[in-house]
Amino acid sequence: MIVKRLHESGIRAEHAYAAGFASIGLSVLSWCASLGVEKKGEERADRWGIFVGEWAPTFFGLGLALSTYEK
Repeated sequence: MIVKRLHESGIRAEHAYAAGFASIGLSVLSWCASLGVEKKGEERADRWGIFVGEWAPTFFGLGLALSTYEK
């Protein structure tokens, strides 16, 4: 099981939740950076923001699975 291996390697639910919140912040940051640095338009910045923003639900799901496993 992936959750068991993550738990055995020292990753806890709090780490996954923190990564989820960090991913949300990184999504906004990558959107702003792409909008300001790249001259390819807002559509390109939106793609970067969405790409990074999709990590958050994965981390929150892992956090939930880890918290259930830890009980």
